Amino acid sequence: MKRRDFITSTAYGVGAAWLGTNWFGAKMTGQPFAAPVLTQKFSATDTVVLGSTGIHTSRLAMGTGTVGSGHHSHQTALGIKGLSDLLLNGYDQGLRFFDSADSYGSHPHVAEALKHVPRDKVTVLTKSWARDPVEMRSDIDRFRRELGTEYIDLFLMHCLTEGDWTERYKGVMDVLSEAKQKGIIRAHGCSCHSIEALRAAAASPWVDIDLARINPIESHMDADPATVVSVLKQMKASGKALVGMKILGQGDMSNRQDEALHYALSLGVLDAFTIGAESRAEQEDLIRRIAAA
Repeated sequence: MKRRDFITSTAYGVGAAWLGTNWFGAKMTGQPFAAPVLTQKFSATDTVVLGSTGIHTSRLAMGTGTVGSGHHSHQTALGIKGLSDLLLNGYDQGLRFFDSADSYGSHPHVAEALKHVPRDKVTVLTKSWARDPVEMRSDIDRFRRELGTEYIDLFLMHCLTEGDWTERYKGVMDVLSEAKQKGIIRAHGCSCHSIEALRAAAASPWVDIDLARINPIESHMDADPATVVSVLKQMKASGKALVGMKILGQGDMSNRQDEALHYALSLGVLDAFTIGAESRAEQEDLIRRIAAA
């Protein structure tokens, strides 16, 4: 299939009902709660702007880290060709957002896909566990080599949990700020794995982008959905880019995907969200579901 640049927009109806939770994820024992009607059309391939970064990309990011740790994930298990072909299939459908990380081991797979598409048409996100300035400086250089790119669009501090991380890791943040000034990265931020870390990110002007865990059943999240959404609204109001993750609760909502997608789209705070498909059929089904959420 020819690599092409296009944006699709498909009308869809709504009417999903929540089973067992209310709209904000609180437990319910009564009747299902009717989901709000979405007032605009959405598509996985919509072009969105990530907060105040000026970066334009697709609403759906192609995740490469389902159960990702130890330089391995469900996606990297497909092999370099298998995962790069999956990324390219998404590109052919109109997706422009590659979500990777050192801990997933997905840099070589993304690098292979980047050989076959215009670099400036794709947004590349990656994440580092570095907590030391020297280590972070090394990671920035190594990641660019592994990804086969001169610059990285979005560079995150991975899996922050400390409420005082903006003070504790200021030296690491300074390294990323310097890289941004040099054009080596375009925006910096974090992924948070505690509500304290998320609140610190919301308060920090350094954070350009946050990768936030959000779904309606509080699966693999930092706090209950209402609490998380309240913090995300603060971030949104200050111009930070917000990319949702754990949209399907790391598989806990695999049988309720339409509900989960409808929830994410209804929040009004997420610029984009990332979900990891493991096959072309899954990927294309996900694109269809977003259009029909």
